[in-house]
Amino acid sequence: MTTTAPVWRIEVDGRPATAENLLWPALNHPGHFTAMQVRGGKVRGIGRHLARLDAATRELFGHELDGERVRALIRHILRGDPGTPTAPGGPDHPGNPTGPGGPDHPGNPTGPGGSDHAGGPADPADPAGPTTPGDSSHAGNPTAPGASADVIDDASLRVHVHAPAGHPSVMVIVRPPTVLPAVLTDRAQSLMSVPYQRPFAHLKLLGGFAQARYGELARRAGFDDALLTGPGGEISEGAVTNIAFYDSTRDGPRIVWPNAPHLAGVTMRLLESRLPAAGLPTRHAPVTLADLPSYAGAFVTNAWGVSPVRRIDSVAYEIDEKVMARVAAVYEDVPWDTV
Repeated sequence: MTTTAPVWRIEVDGRPATAENLLWPALNHPGHFTAMQVRGGKVRGIGRHLARLDAATRELFGHELDGERVRALIRHILRGDPGTPTAPGGPDHPGNPTGPGGPDHPGNPTGPGGSDHAGGPADPADPAGPTTPGDSSHAGNPTAPGASADVIDDASLRVHVHAPAGHPSVMVIVRPPTVLPAVLTDRAQSLMSVPYQRPFAHLKLLGGFAQARYGELARRAGFDDALLTGPGGEISEGAVTNIAFYDSTRDGPRIVWPNAPHLAGVTMRLLESRLPAAGLPTRHAPVTLADLPSYAGAFVTNAWGVSPVRRIDSVAYEIDEKVMARVAAVYEDVPWDTV
């Protein structure tokens, strides 16, 4: 699940990426992002993604980020339109090609990854995802059955935000869609615990050397990814996922999300708001490595979906397919929102 997927398209504020507008992120200026899966031109939880981007932009850069501007940029790159989306606020708006963040101003990066979590590895390549040589406006251009060569209906999509000259600049990156195996046991993950918690964990920041490095070390050791922990072995989150545990009681399984510092991922939030109605009560509580044997199982979530956990370090879990099927069904029932 860590193969770097080919890039289909990259645009900075609605313009094709160039060496000039990639200079700013190449020099390691701070930024944040969100990642999503697109199906039929729609996204699950688009409102949560936009709210995340706006809140992080306000916190990091002291400016709001208009959700309608971001939606226009997403629609623009998916449709393969040759022009630049009209940005609100006139010619001085950072989304306008003549204003800060336009084609003559440094823009945003091609950062690693496409998970629902911060600083994760690249979206896995979909072997079925076709690409055709890109035109002068795009890094690559897929051809989808039943669609024109310029329209992308299904994709992995990331929105990056930097602030050249203090003004938010939005980069959109499109890669092939990520599709998890249909059989839940085929997507089961093994995790290696590591002694690391992300700084400013509530933000989905670009970069993240330590978690990427720990993820690579976990894979070298035969695991699928890393599990981030703090003092006393308190579990925070996966390197590119949120994690939840469940136990078995006479009244049925209960879901526990670790409450150590973590990013509240969009998939996690969509799930936890709907699980109780499906008979799966959920809560946040401390979870440590010493607690692992007391749980019946675990699962991880990110923009790709829901996957069971089969092992954490030396603790093996027998996957409860009934519980996991209920959790997965709750997520599959989340409606897709028009961008």
